Amino acid sequence: MGAKPTPNDTTSTVQAALERLKQHGNRLHAVAEMLNATALAEARRCDDLAAAKSSAGPLHGLPIVVKDIIDVVGVPTRSGSLTRSANPPAAKDAPVVAALRGAGAIPIAKSNTVEFAIGGWGINRTVGTPWNPWDLKTHRVPGGSSSGTGALVGAGVVTAGLGTDTGGSVRLPAAWSGCVGLKTSIGLVSRTGVTPLSETLDTIGPMTETVEIAARMLTAMQGPDATDPTTMHAHARDPLAGLHRGAQGLRLARINREHMPHLSAEMAEAFDRAVDQLRDAGATIVECTLPMALDEYQRIGSLLSASEAYASYGDLADDPTSPLGPGNRARILRGKGVTASDYVRLRRLRDRSIADFEAVIDTADAIILPTTPYTAPPVADVDEADLSYGTHVRFVNYLELAGLAVPIALSPHGLPTSLQIVVRRYDDPLALRIGAAYEKVRGPFPKPSLA
Repeated sequence: MGAKPTPNDTTSTVQAALERLKQHGNRLHAVAEMLNATALAEARRCDDLAAAKSSAGPLHGLPIVVKDIIDVVGVPTRSGSLTRSANPPAAKDAPVVAALRGAGAIPIAKSNTVEFAIGGWGINRTVGTPWNPWDLKTHRVPGGSSSGTGALVGAGVVTAGLGTDTGGSVRLPAAWSGCVGLKTSIGLVSRTGVTPLSETLDTIGPMTETVEIAARMLTAMQGPDATDPTTMHAHARDPLAGLHRGAQGLRLARINREHMPHLSAEMAEAFDRAVDQLRDAGATIVECTLPMALDEYQRIGSLLSASEAYASYGDLADDPTSPLGPGNRARILRGKGVTASDYVRLRRLRDRSIADFEAVIDTADAIILPTTPYTAPPVADVDEADLSYGTHVRFVNYLELAGLAVPIALSPHGLPTSLQIVVRRYDDPLALRIGAAYEKVRGPFPKPSLA
């Protein structure tokens, strides 16, 4: 992307990406809608600019997919739900999509998602669950709720895409499908034009093949937007300025093993390897103890988001005739019993939890832990009421932090493992810097065979 564009490069790149989507889209069940005509028109515009020795921007000609809860002009936003099957086309791009277009990126498809983005396994019982690209014989969870974007980027079908993250929904599919995923700081990227789940916790993030592409996308995405008041006082910093400074001299705190009761042996082994590699890159590794158990952060954060989801979708959940998926109906109804006083107590408890956590994160530049406790299980083995999948990610949203998932290596069973780098709010560039340093010592990460 840093190379000077030349005529016809973008059209051929976009055509090739569209062909890959067409070839593998049905197999992976990750594409909600193709955007062939507009994508090729934008590609030709990029090539016209290149012919005139100009550029569309720093993301000139980058094909991206957009999670189907984010508005793309001229395309219905169906949010992975049959309840939205008759939605009209969006009148305009969400600001985040407009910003990426302005930097030269080209949306080529909408990607499938968990219904209303409620669920971390990636399972959608009504419109279908994308396949994890690392096992085309056994249907394994892709991670959710940005399941389609994760599957397509992890498979190497596209280089980059957009997801959203309320309790791990960028990082979980990045971890299980084998790509990079950044949960951005709340307020850094406008959420206007995005189907809401939890106004307290929702964020948007890039999902990419490499950390550098994520940094380039964040550069374009971040910034104030008058239609989203949370962005008006954000402390945006240049994600590229110190991206390749390395990990030398940084102090990284690994979470004590006792705080991760669901951690599998193969994930623990992969994480230990990543810690050693970061130490080799010059980082100092220390241990940290959390003020509260990860399971407890998960429980409280889930209840907070469920109460806000019920405020948006309670009418659908209460209506037995609505075509809402059964798993999502149950998750939304968890919020029905939360009273106004309960909600206020949850918000106050969150404020205290954020203050308590500051003492922990002040001991280090960043916190590291496995992104998921285990590798992607088969869909058939999943109990959707089991929330253990999110214990390593939910606390990041709950405590207003930022988090980056970066692939480590393949497990003995050939499935991706993932490192999570957690930083203070607005320290997103630092997470990306550590992730880039880790990628350098790790070396190239493979892509799955789609044959």
